[in-house]
Amino acid sequence: MAKVKVPRKSTAIDMTAMCDVAFLLLTFFILTAKPRTEEPVPIDVPKSSIQQPVPDENFATISVGKDKAFFGIEGTDLRRATLTQMGEIYKTTFTPEEIKRFTTTASFGVPMNQLKQFLALSVEDQKKFTQPGIPRDSVSNELFNWIREARKATVALHQVQMRIAIKGDNKEAYPVIKDVINILQKQKVNKFSLITAVSGGKK
Repeated sequence: MAKVKVPRKSTAIDMTAMCDVAFLLLTFFILTAKPRTEEPVPIDVPKSSIQQPVPDENFATISVGKDKAFFGIEGTDLRRATLTQMGEIYKTTFTPEEIKRFTTTASFGVPMNQLKQFLALSVEDQKKFTQPGIPRDSVSNELFNWIREARKATVALHQVQMRIAIKGDNKEAYPVIKDVINILQKQKVNKFSLITAVSGGKK
């Protein structure tokens, strides 16, 4: 009896399901990734061998560079509440559009009398705008008020204490950093972080 030969067929693999999974993962990473925000002033932070991630909420950053102080708050709800409270202190009313723009502003360094002008600019124009820094002198210590109101908003909204970090240029003059630390100590904030870059070797 003759042997029946079974014709060989090439193996076909349906990659549709794999492509779906790949695109789902890609979409997930895009939506959950946190975009890197551009600093209002270039800051070359000092090196450190200790690694501790920066929190995504209930967190404020005081950036210091070129003798100027900048302030940033994590969280749109905290930014909205802090701006409203500052408006009450300085008798300034912000429109819903201005509040919306402020909630997307990662960091800023303008006095209250220039804040409306700053918020009216487009994102590209804000990058080109030379920010004079938030006043921190004895006559107009607006930085003190921004920190205090942000801390109050954090407790009111999230029932936790706000964590604060100082991000200073490694060539910045010490008196500027000292001013910021004195402001924090006046509010009895004696525990704060210093943002640094990771160093390859141990110190």
